Amino acid sequence: MPQDFDTSAAWRVEDLTRDRGWIFTLEDRDRVQLAAAVKAAFEPGRDLLDYRREEFDLGPGLETISAAAREAHFGRGVSLIKGLPREGMDAEEFRLLTWAIGLHLGVARPQGKATHYLSEVRSAGMDYRSAGGRGYNSNAKLDFHVDSCDLVTLSCYNKAKAGGQSMVTSSVSAWQALAAERPDLAETARAPFYFSRNQEEAPDEAPYYGQPIYDFQDGRLFCKWNRNRVRTAQELEGVPRLSDAQRETADLLDAILRRPELMFTMWLEPGDLQIMNNHVMLHSRTEFEDFEEPDQKRLLHRLWLAPPDSVLLPESWREYFRSIDPGTVRGGFRGHCYDETRHAFEQRQAASHGMPTTIV
Repeated sequence: MPQDFDTSAAWRVEDLTRDRGWIFTLEDRDRVQLAAAVKAAFEPGRDLLDYRREEFDLGPGLETISAAAREAHFGRGVSLIKGLPREGMDAEEFRLLTWAIGLHLGVARPQGKATHYLSEVRSAGMDYRSAGGRGYNSNAKLDFHVDSCDLVTLSCYNKAKAGGQSMVTSSVSAWQALAAERPDLAETARAPFYFSRNQEEAPDEAPYYGQPIYDFQDGRLFCKWNRNRVRTAQELEGVPRLSDAQRETADLLDAILRRPELMFTMWLEPGDLQIMNNHVMLHSRTEFEDFEEPDQKRLLHRLWLAPPDSVLLPESWREYFRSIDPGTVRGGFRGHCYDETRHAFEQRQAASHGMPTTIV
C-alpha cells in the first residue's frame, strides 16, 4: 500500500512554519491596480454572470495571484495571498474583486440549492447538523472536509469578533499516518462511503452518492471526506448502513486530522485570500462569536473553481464531479436552478480559458 509520495503536499506543521513560500504578498502598486480595475467595471445590481474576464485588467498583481494558485494546485496544496485592497472598497466591490480573480483563474462552479456561484460565508442562523445544514451559513465549529471542486478560494472582508480560526491538514500526510498505523482501515478508506447531497441534488441526481475516501490515479493520491454528509446520508432510504470498520476508519481519520503535528492553524485577516486544492487538503474552522453591528459581522466569500490545468481524476470521482477528464469544467453542485443562463456562462468562461465547452 503506497505511503510515500514525492509531493510537497505531504507536509507537517513544522514544514509550513519553517518555509513560508506558500504565503504571497501583493505590493502597493498591485493593490492600486486591482482596486481600480474593479471600481471601473463595477455596476450596482449587475449580475455576476454578466461580467466578462476581459473587463478586469488586474495588472501585475495577477502574476502573484496566479503563482499562489499554482502553489495550491501543484505545490503544498494551500496558499495564502495577503494584501487584497480591502480598505477603500465596500462589501459589494470586494465581492466583485473575488469574482474577478476567479474569472482569471478558471470556471466558477455552482454551489447550493439556488445554484449560486459565489457564497457569502457568514452566520445566518443555519443549523450545521440539520439534514439541509450548511456550515458556511452558521457560526458552528465545522468537521474537517473538502469542498466540491478542484480549487476553492476564500477571501476575507471582515473577521469575527472572536474565533473563526482556519484549520488545514494535508490529506496526503493523514493517509500516510492511517496506512502506517492501521493498514486494514486504510483499505476500508479505499472502498465506497456514502455521502448525502444535503438536498442540493439536481433533477438528474440521486440524493446521495458513493465514493471512497481515498483513491489513486497516475501516482497521485486523492481524498474525499465530509463526516457530516456521511452522517446525514445514513438517514436516507437506500443508503447502506456504516460497518463497524467504516465507523472505526472515520473516527481514526478525524483524530489524525486534528493531531498538532499535522493540523496547521491560521487567522484570515481582512484582505487575505486563501486558496486550497481539495484533492490533497482538508479544512475546518472553529466556532466564532460575531459583532453586533451589521457592517462589522464576519464576512468571507467562497468561490469554487475548475482550473484549465487540472489533472485526471480517479474513475470513482466521476459521479461526484460529473467529469474526471483533465482540463474540463467539473465539480460543484448544480442544485435546483441550473438553467441556460448558467450553462452559457460556463461555456463562455471555458472558451476564454481554452477548455472544452461541452459541459457534462
